[in-house]
Amino acid sequence: MGAPTTDKGATSQTMIDWNQIDLLFLDLDGTLLDLHFDNHFWLEHVPNRYAATKGLTLGAAKRELYARYKEIEGTLEWYCVDYWSRELGLDIALLKEEVGTLIAVHPHVVEFLDAVRGLGRRVVLVTNAHHKSLMLKLDRTRLGRHLDRVICSHDLGLPKEDPDFWTHLHQIEPFDRDRTLFVDDSAAVLRSARAYGIRWLFRVVRPDTQGPLRQGEGFSAIRGFSEILPDALTYPRS
Repeated sequence: MGAPTTDKGATSQTMIDWNQIDLLFLDLDGTLLDLHFDNHFWLEHVPNRYAATKGLTLGAAKRELYARYKEIEGTLEWYCVDYWSRELGLDIALLKEEVGTLIAVHPHVVEFLDAVRGLGRRVVLVTNAHHKSLMLKLDRTRLGRHLDRVICSHDLGLPKEDPDFWTHLHQIEPFDRDRTLFVDDSAAVLRSARAYGIRWLFRVVRPDTQGPLRQGEGFSAIRGFSEILPDALTYPRS
């Protein structure tokens, strides 16, 4: 049996039996970090710079870019800074630095990471973020010190949406599917993980603190990590 599935927020720590979990896979953008940075960057900042470069109105730039985003959504190229730099004729990494002050860690994330590692659980960041974006975000947030390992899908050659991603991940980070917890804000990614057999799956339903609340879409839903924060006094170290 897997973890409970619901479209409601996780309102109790009892949703997770930490004695049954050895390893956590955690997403970055929208999960540990506020997705507002990425949404603002791709939906507002890039169109503004693209419009200025190409001599377009902002509306025309947005229509063109949003259509191009949609065409490759969920592929490795969609997440690739170098791909978009080539395609758009813009220095995407530099543009990200321009609005880097918007990069923010979700509330209770650091507390959660320290609590689960304090229980002796292994915590691994598994992200589709491109290396250049990842380096900027880890530098700004210092989250790396709260993680045991960082794995980038670009190193595996597949996005997390691809079912084969999990096979490749298992080869470099062996895990027991029944004793692994995975948190992501993407339903498509979570469906891929579920198809591979990962038992404990949670969806962050407020990835952008300035955006609307999403549905769980068949997964246990949390608004934030305070809802699944373990009590170190209750759960013994493995």
